[in-house]
Amino acid sequence: LDLIFTFFPFNCIFAIIKLFNNKKLMNKIIILNGPNLNLLGEREKNQYGSLTLKDIEKKCKEYASKNKIELSLFQSNIEGELVTQIQKSRDSQDGLIINAGGYTRTSVAILDALKILKIPIIELHISNIYNREDFRHKSLISKVAKGIICGLGADGYIMSLEAMNKFLK
Repeated sequence: LDLIFTFFPFNCIFAIIKLFNNKKLMNKIIILNGPNLNLLGEREKNQYGSLTLKDIEKKCKEYASKNKIELSLFQSNIEGELVTQIQKSRDSQDGLIINAGGYTRTSVAILDALKILKIPIIELHISNIYNREDFRHKSLISKVAKGIICGLGADGYIMSLEAMNKFLK
């Protein structure tokens, strides 16, 4: 931010603010987590590990603060609340990471909301969905995602933030 002072008649001073560097200082990224992810650390530890969602969010916040990311986090078990957050992201976020949980394979409403976005989307899964039951192999979200990260455990969250930051450069 540079200030340029110009002198006009009658001894008036006008400050003209000119931004020489139009690049944003921070990327705005939101991570959405769907149903049952609030129970991480309690459920199916063999699939999802022992970290809680709060543990994962803390790691994500630490990574974000070190990498010039303005991070928003949201979890809901309610499909409509996730759709609302996706819609709000249209004008407020630069990138969206979504672990839709069980809605991955069933929610046309989430898919339709994601289609509206003009920002990059990363689909995220803690477990390897292709190494599990057949019904988990299907993803509606993959059709609109720029990338997919799955099977890398809770580390996938940091990897998705890193990937999104690169997409936004």
